[in-house]
Amino acid sequence: MKWRIDDVPIFAAIVEQNGLSAAARTLGLSKSTVSSALARLEQALGFRLFVRNSRNIRLTPEGQTFYRQALLILEQVREADATAAGLSSEPAGRLAVALPPAFAQEVVAPRLAQFAERYPEVELEIIVTAQGIDPLRDRIDVAVVVGPLQGSDLISRTPLSGHLAWVTRPAYLEKNNIDPTPEGLRQHVQLCETRYGLARMPVHAAGTATHIDLLTGITHVNDPLVVRQAVIGGAGLSPLPELYCRKPVSDGTLVAVGGAVTFDLSASILSVVYPHRMLMSPRLRAFIDFLSDISK
Repeated sequence: MKWRIDDVPIFAAIVEQNGLSAAARTLGLSKSTVSSALARLEQALGFRLFVRNSRNIRLTPEGQTFYRQALLILEQVREADATAAGLSSEPAGRLAVALPPAFAQEVVAPRLAQFAERYPEVELEIIVTAQGIDPLRDRIDVAVVVGPLQGSDLISRTPLSGHLAWVTRPAYLEKNNIDPTPEGLRQHVQLCETRYGLARMPVHAAGTATHIDLLTGITHVNDPLVVRQAVIGGAGLSPLPELYCRKPVSDGTLVAVGGAVTFDLSASILSVVYPHRMLMSPRLRAFIDFLSDISK
């Protein structure tokens, strides 16, 4: 390795502060020291990290790639320091977590007090978002994502199988003769979650692969809890993640139907992703275990 690791945090500060002068003020260094560190790093790497003039500075494509790796390097250095200092036995410190809205509301929020009681030294920052998350770019330590994973820089664990269940309210089932076949179930679907609104939704009917149209003539909603509430209110039946149906099915608010028609869809898989390839901090490990426990 020709470049100095001491120059990496300076480079990261330039990116985050969007300039050499601002980085120098943040780090408590002179601008010339920051400029020298950047020049030294670029020379050692053999490519430009920034395109800059008297007014603006922006990362080159090579700089963007190196910045992503720099974040991993800095995190590993911090964890190595904590281990060497004997501070890693008890989870502590800040942990930024990104969660999809339904999962945050239905699964995590009711159990947050338990996590706080068990790990009082962990400072959680929870970002609830339905938008795509890039843990490296957005400085997120761990995220829960729905659907197929993208991005080779992420490590994933899947705490749930992501099963979908057909559900309706008991009163609707009493008034309607629902044929438990793809065609029979489809007649009673008034709305479904947007991600499942496909013209050829893959399903298995009594073990045979087939498909069902959940696109035509159906209202689509981008929140499973809204779909669930509509079904509770009498809006026919709908496929919903089993995770969000457990309580209403157990207390009789909803009833599961169409057991012979099952879904074969990776878009419903719920995964935990994080960017660290080597060292996993105790606080990250504790939160991932927490997510796995509360999702069972």
